[in-house]
Amino acid sequence: MSTAGKVIKCKAAVLWETNKPFSIEEVEVAPPKAHEVRIKMVATGICRSDDHVVSGHIVSPFPVILGHEAAGIVESIGEGVTSVKPGDKVIPLFIPQCGKCRSCKHPESNLCVKNDLSGNPGKLQDGTTRFTCRGKSIYHFVGTSTFSQYTVVDEISVAKIDAASPLEKVCLIGCGFSTGYGSAVKVAKVTQGSTCAVFGLGGVGLSVIIGCKAAGAARIIAVDINKDKFAKAREVGATECVNPQDYDKPIEEVLQEMSNGGVDFSFEVIGRLDTMASALLCCDKSFGVSVIVGVPPGSQTLPVNPMLLLTGRTWKGGLFGGFKSKDSVPKLVTDFMAKKFPLDPIITNVLPFEKINEGFDLLRSGKSIRTILSF
Repeated sequence: MSTAGKVIKCKAAVLWETNKPFSIEEVEVAPPKAHEVRIKMVATGICRSDDHVVSGHIVSPFPVILGHEAAGIVESIGEGVTSVKPGDKVIPLFIPQCGKCRSCKHPESNLCVKNDLSGNPGKLQDGTTRFTCRGKSIYHFVGTSTFSQYTVVDEISVAKIDAASPLEKVCLIGCGFSTGYGSAVKVAKVTQGSTCAVFGLGGVGLSVIIGCKAAGAARIIAVDINKDKFAKAREVGATECVNPQDYDKPIEEVLQEMSNGGVDFSFEVIGRLDTMASALLCCDKSFGVSVIVGVPPGSQTLPVNPMLLLTGRTWKGGLFGGFKSKDSVPKLVTDFMAKKFPLDPIITNVLPFEKINEGFDLLRSGKSIRTILSF
């Protein structure tokens, strides 16, 4: 019984307003229009960015179906779709890749101008939505909306991946893993024999460590105020672990002393202004590179002394690890299948999709690194 061309009724986690639990609702998912793809979700990760919408840190229209780190199987395609077909295993892309804009054509950029992070959020490229619940239109989130048994995405926002890949693991390549790993290997371009400092040891922070190790860093200093996260950091490649609360001086001074004047590369993977400043200060003043990976609180600014940069430091950031999404995601999945990096250490909990609120509680309490929801 084919569902192609028909409205599908299924379960989704709808967020009706900020600071409220997700509500498991029956939603109607319209068929894909031209250049769109409808996906049956298999697994989705819980990312801090989703929680930032719940708390209001990231502004989104409501009601909304969140979720952006996932993997699934194509159910049907709209007219003109050529890059995927029904039955393909895929990963939705929260940063699209149209291949035509100035950003897509630039060799070092990945922020396609058709992204949903700026401009008119909550809708697909044609300016409309595909979800209805209780007679109301429900908004999309960053063009993906994976907290639903079925979702519709634009063709520029989906990548076909290896048919043999385990979706309950490679879903992490849709956000957390790639964001961290790419921040080390692509954005910072970590060098062989270097010293790195990583602030924040959640799923993305651990992925930064995996990237630093893959790039051949000699020392990887993991920084977090939750010492329960140190064992996992060591498991994936950290050589030292530091808790700022153990010292009576600023953490940047501690790191400068540990590294004979400053680290080569530092990464802020939390999203706090004070740790962004510490990460910048802890890197070597003449050649250090500091990368912002964590999403900062909206509309806040950080006063910075320009002399910190005049001496030669580089301060930069990157979304999705700097990877061009549609090109890079299939390659990262292939690399995972070839055992070039692990994903298992990042996954601490697997829950049925209906227990989504429990999964977010684990994230907020610091008791999980990545929780995967399975459908």
